Amino acid sequence: MKKTIVALYSAFLAFKDYLFREWVMSIPFHAVRRFFIHQTISKLGEKGFVMMKVEFRNGKNIEIGDGCFINKHTLLDGRGGRLVIGNHVDIAQEVNIWTLSHDPHDDFHRVWGKDVVIEDYAWIASRVTIMPGVRIGRGAVVAAGSIVTKDVAPMAMVAGVPAKVVGERKSGLKYKLDWEPWFK
Repeated sequence: MKKTIVALYSAFLAFKDYLFREWVMSIPFHAVRRFFIHQTISKLGEKGFVMMKVEFRNGKNIEIGDGCFINKHTLLDGRGGRLVIGNHVDIAQEVNIWTLSHDPHDDFHRVWGKDVVIEDYAWIASRVTIMPGVRIGRGAVVAAGSIVTKDVAPMAMVAGVPAKVVGERKSGLKYKLDWEPWFK
């Protein structure tokens, strides 16, 4: 009997996750999505924008700061640790941010997790993958297609697989991300 209740509860949670991911995050009105996102994740800052088709995994461990722009088809994983996104962070489309991974050296394919922190004014370009345990420094830029396996210093510009420093950002970081498309 107890196993049946646990199985039913697990199925309910999976269905709830499905409804949020496939239905709520497909609603073309940001105000409606924002209401449900606010109920799902730990913190959602003011004046930010989360586009359609963003996927949250264990939102209770995800914090998003003020004025962030998170583009479509982005995956935000909070299963293996906390995912903290600072203020005015620009995350382009198809970015994957992982806090959980498998240990390739473990005979039983066990998982391990670590927090990921993305500090204020960071810019994460399209199709970037950020692995568990990484800290992206304030104002850092991660070039498109990069895989970030180690911390990125503030104001550094990184690119490649794995990501390596290719330059330094020269900006006063005075902007505020406040653009909101009508139906995205």
